[in-house]
Amino acid sequence: MLQERHAHPTQNPVADYPANHMHRERFYTLTASCPDQVGIIARVSGFIAQNGGWILESSYHADDLTGRYFMRMEIKANSLPFLLAEFRERFRVAVGEPLQMDWQINDSAMKKRLVLLVSKQEHCLYDLLARWQAKELDIEIPCVISNHEAFRGFVEWHGIPFLHVPVTADNKNAAYAEIQRIFEDVRGDTMVLARYMQILSPELCNALPGKIINIHHSFLPSFAGAKPYHQAYTRGVKLIGATCHYVTSELDAGPIIEQDVIRIDHSDSPDDMVRYGKDAEKTVLARGLRYHLEDRVLVHGNKTVVFR
Repeated sequence: MLQERHAHPTQNPVADYPANHMHRERFYTLTASCPDQVGIIARVSGFIAQNGGWILESSYHADDLTGRYFMRMEIKANSLPFLLAEFRERFRVAVGEPLQMDWQINDSAMKKRLVLLVSKQEHCLYDLLARWQAKELDIEIPCVISNHEAFRGFVEWHGIPFLHVPVTADNKNAAYAEIQRIFEDVRGDTMVLARYMQILSPELCNALPGKIINIHHSFLPSFAGAKPYHQAYTRGVKLIGATCHYVTSELDAGPIIEQDVIRIDHSDSPDDMVRYGKDAEKTVLARGLRYHLEDRVLVHGNKTVVFR
């Protein structure tokens, strides 16, 4: 079973439900995948109905090539006669284990905690903090970590702790161990590389599978690595793009969450592409991050199912 979340004692689950979600009441989100077979929907929805549960939204996908079935449901929390812990236990016994499911159930009342990593590029950081301040992203940001001091004043002006963790050729292992320690100490749920221009260590990537999100400034798998706009210019492509993906130990090769492209032509210089690309990068990162925060992304191997 996938890892479950537990409420922090200082949180008020009823008061803190996402104000920007289409449902104005607290709800639970069930996401699951299992071997495809007859009766999956009947088994899950029947279990919920038997307990008086009100399904607000549901999505399904069958992958014929892998024989895997994917699903996502939102259930009105106050329609169930028991609390979340009992819901999880009853679901495990009645549905999860018999269907050999990988599953999790999350609570809309529990805000995800995002730790942002940034270097010297400001556009993604500015955009995410603006969305957070406007409550478009219903999250908590316990800190921002950077390998440079450039954005300390800007971040602290927002009332967010700014932590400087220098990264050099000589201290990389220690630096990434410190970043992992900070992430765990602040009870982070997701680490977002908002144009953090460093390659994380395999140890850090492997310690947080499915919890690190990156925005790469190309339409992956094309032009991975450094200077993708310059690579695109040299190759003479007519489309450039941005990719939001989960981070793995293989550079820019993790499961893709969201992408978009911009049309260019022969007259556009690398600097033009950088300017155009910034708009795509922050938009794609915001969209992909929202899908992740709303539990709309299911990872299977190196691919994702995204219920938008």
